[in-house]
Amino acid sequence: MIGVSSGLPIETVIGGDVFTSVTPGVIPLLSQLTINLAAALGDAIRLFGWFAIALYLLINALYFVIHTAALPRLQTEHRFSQWNEPYEAMDSPFLPGVAVIIPAYNEEEVILDCVQSSILLEYSDRETVVVNDGSDDETLAVLIEEFDMQPIPTDCPIDFPTEPVHDVYRSTTDTDLYVIDKDNGGRSDAVNAGVWFTDMELFCTIDADTILDKAGLSEVVKPFLRNWGTVIATGGTVRVANGTPVDEGEIEEPEFPRGFLPSVQVLEYLRSFYSGRIGLDTLESLIILSGAFGVFRTDLVRDIGGYRTDTLTEDLDLVLRLHKTMIDSGEDYEVSFVPAPVAWTEVPETLSVFVAQRRRWYNGLLENLITHREMMFNPKYGPIGLFALPFFLIAEAIGPLVEGIGYVLLPIAVLLGIFEPASFLLFFTVTSGFGIFLSWYATYGEVWTFRRYRKVSQVVQLMVLGVLENVGYRQLRTFIKITGLPQFVRGNTEWGEMVREGFDD
Repeated sequence: MIGVSSGLPIETVIGGDVFTSVTPGVIPLLSQLTINLAAALGDAIRLFGWFAIALYLLINALYFVIHTAALPRLQTEHRFSQWNEPYEAMDSPFLPGVAVIIPAYNEEEVILDCVQSSILLEYSDRETVVVNDGSDDETLAVLIEEFDMQPIPTDCPIDFPTEPVHDVYRSTTDTDLYVIDKDNGGRSDAVNAGVWFTDMELFCTIDADTILDKAGLSEVVKPFLRNWGTVIATGGTVRVANGTPVDEGEIEEPEFPRGFLPSVQVLEYLRSFYSGRIGLDTLESLIILSGAFGVFRTDLVRDIGGYRTDTLTEDLDLVLRLHKTMIDSGEDYEVSFVPAPVAWTEVPETLSVFVAQRRRWYNGLLENLITHREMMFNPKYGPIGLFALPFFLIAEAIGPLVEGIGYVLLPIAVLLGIFEPASFLLFFTVTSGFGIFLSWYATYGEVWTFRRYRKVSQVVQLMVLGVLENVGYRQLRTFIKITGLPQFVRGNTEWGEMVREGFDD
C-alpha cells in the first residue's frame, strides 16, 4: 500500500481495487474554479479584442493625418515639376559635385544596366563609384570588360575605414566611372568605401538593382540648390522595375510585373512614397530615406563615422544619427523628400526572398527604436522625438504584433462564443478595411499628379490590388514580422539571400 500523509483523504490502490475517499465539496470547488478560470480567460480575450480595436483606431488616425498632409504637398510638387525655368540651372558651373555610389555584391545580372543609367544621368558634375564588395560571381569581370576598366597604377592615397581594398579601377571609355574592388564587408562597408573615396560635396546611394530616371539626380539635388548649407539629405521616389522593359540603362513605358507578389508591391511602394514619405516630410518627421535612392552631404556623413556596419537597416540608422547630431549642435537643418525623381528597383518575386527582406526590415526597425530610444518622447528632438519615433513604435512595431495575434485568437473566440462576430468584423474593418481606403487614397494621388502608370487598365489594377493587398498579403506581412521577432531576440543579424532576376531587356 502506498500512503501519503496530508490533510485531505486520497485515493488508495490495493491489488487493483480502488478505494476512493473524497472530502465532500472538493468536486464542486474544482468545477467552480474551472468556471472562474474560463470566465477570466474570456474576459481577457474580450479585453484584448477591444484593445486591438482601440489601438488601430489610433493608428488609423495617425495614418490619416500623414496621408492628408501628403496630398496637397504632392500636388504642389507636381506643379513645380511642370514649371519650365527661364534658365537651365543644371548647366551652371557652380553645381555641387555628386558621386553616385553603387555597392555591388554578386550583381552580375543587373550591374551593367544600373551603371549605364548612372552614366546617362543629366547632371554635369557627377562621377560613378561602383564598390565590388567581394563578389564571388562575374560582377567585376563584366564591368572590366564592358567599360574597359584599368587599374590605377599608383597606390590609392586614401586610408579606407573598411575591409581591405585590393584595387581601384578607372574606365577608359568613361573617365568618371570608378570601381573599387575590396573584401566583403556588407552593404554599409561598401558604401563607406565610396564615401571616403570621393571628393564630391554630395553622394547619392543607389542599389545595384536600380535604374535612375535620366533627370532623377538633377531633381533630387534641387533642395540643396535652394537651401545650400541647410539641407543635409534628400530622397526620391522608388518604384518597382519588375516587368518594365529596360533598354541600355533607360526605363521605357512602365508596365506591371507578372505575378501577384511583385504586382502588389507596386501599390505598396506607391503608398509608402507618395503618401507616407511626403506626409512625414510635411510634418517635419522624415526619418527614412531609402538606401535605393538617397543623397547626403559627404562631409557630415564622414563626421558621424559613416554608415554603421552592425545594423540591419543602415539607411534608417544614418538618418536618425544625422537628425540627432544636428539637433544636439543647435544648427538649422532640413531633410527633404522629393517625389518627382524616380529610381526603379527590382523587388522580390519569390516568397523566400520576400520573407527574408521583410523580416530584416522589421527587425531593423526594432533595432533602431531600441538604439535611439533616448530620442523617443523627448521634447528636445521636436517632431522626430514626439511624433516620428512614437508613430513607428506604435504603428509599425507594436501594431503588427497585436494585429497578428488578433487574426488567430479572435476567430477562435468567436467560434467559442467568447467574442461577438460583430466585434470581430469591427476589428477586421479597422485593420484591413482602412488599409483599402489608404491604398485607394494613394492611387488617387498617383492618378492626379505624376501618373507614371498612364493606362486605364493599370489604374484599375491598382484599385483591385488595393483590395487584394489587405485580404491575404497584409496578413502574410504581419505573420512574417511575428515569426521574425524570435530571430531578433536571439540577435540574428543575417540579411538572407537577395536573389536577382535581372531587368527585362
